[in-house]
Amino acid sequence: MSITLFNLQRDHIAHLQRAYETILANQGFDSLAIYSGHASVHFADDHTPTFQSYGHFMHWVGLADVQHSWLIIQPEKRPQLYLYAPADFWHLPTHLPEEPWVAEFDVHFCSDKITPSINGNAAIIGDTERLSASAIPTLKAACQPEQLVNALDELRLFKTPYEIACIREANRLALAGHEAAHAAFIGASGELDIQLAYLAASRQRESNVPYQNIIGLNEHAGVLHYQHYDLTAPKQRYSLLVDAGRRFRGYCADITRAYAGPDAPAAFGELVTAMHGLKDELVSSIAPGVSFIALHEQMHHHLAEILIAHDLFKGSAEQAVAEGVTRAFCPHGLGHSLGLQVHDVAGLRHPNGTPAPAPENHPALRLTRTLSTGMVVTIEPGLYFITMLLAPLRNSTLPLNWKLIDQLSPCGGIRIEDNVAVTESGFDNLTP
Repeated sequence: MSITLFNLQRDHIAHLQRAYETILANQGFDSLAIYSGHASVHFADDHTPTFQSYGHFMHWVGLADVQHSWLIIQPEKRPQLYLYAPADFWHLPTHLPEEPWVAEFDVHFCSDKITPSINGNAAIIGDTERLSASAIPTLKAACQPEQLVNALDELRLFKTPYEIACIREANRLALAGHEAAHAAFIGASGELDIQLAYLAASRQRESNVPYQNIIGLNEHAGVLHYQHYDLTAPKQRYSLLVDAGRRFRGYCADITRAYAGPDAPAAFGELVTAMHGLKDELVSSIAPGVSFIALHEQMHHHLAEILIAHDLFKGSAEQAVAEGVTRAFCPHGLGHSLGLQVHDVAGLRHPNGTPAPAPENHPALRLTRTLSTGMVVTIEPGLYFITMLLAPLRNSTLPLNWKLIDQLSPCGGIRIEDNVAVTESGFDNLTP
């Protein structure tokens, strides 16, 4: 661990101590117990799915896979970390990294699952539904108070320099995987082998990725959350879409790239280039005070211009947006908040915690905030040839070039995604 990163993390922990002291005082609490959570076994089995620690627990310790553990926060006292570390010859017990930040906590190793005692008017947050029925009464605490959780979510929306450094490093590691995935595609690999190349180059096992990687060849690139990996390569290679990430200290990278294959129509490669340009234009528009909803609407307007410039639509940009043509080609939102969770918290709430839902005509938008310094967001414009979304337009009189659309449909679609921090003067693209 570099001295610089340690100093940033120490400042981050001090920032959390000050912020939590203020939030707890405002909410009338003397202490807070944060439960890390734990995985439940599969039905009729003794194996569990992949687990991710509760976000507000990770906010302090940066450990993404710690189970049955507690963090106790009290104003003007050192954080108390109760780490579940049973004596176990079946599994390697949980242990802390040998890093200087550990000295900022009082660490208690627990061989048994415990419910720590907390004093005064206390609150407990985390996946409390998975605790035993006797645990909550024992704690004598307010369980998951909504206003407190909303305030802590709001705190997480604004990243410290340490958090941004972690997201930047996660991006660096993920990009090595993306380069390897592209090389495997050039080498005519199938989806599973491209996935394995990504994991090897990004130095992670599949259970550690922050979300299931999307590796889509040809038509699969048009399935927004494509969830399978074909074992063999297709005979014709029209396209590849890779939406894949990496964690560093719990913080996530979320990067997408699309590529034209050797069998793709020339027009598809030109569209990939155009979508890179659109992504860059949207990134350059990021600054404090900019409405993310307005950026999303800007994406649709410029997507309409791309459809027109590439002969997919023969009307005006205004008509393409108003008639829902651009929504048929790009049904998802421009992006979302990014941090300890890929789709991070507080994106659909006002600063006071009240709901800020997506607009009725853009229901998939995951971020409706006005951008401010310290936020980290994804920018991910897309252009897809999805049969079920385009089918209703075939029955309209809209001037779409169906011959070209049908030629491009085997390519599936395009999404280009970068991770961007909002700075005082504009933006910092964390995806080099």
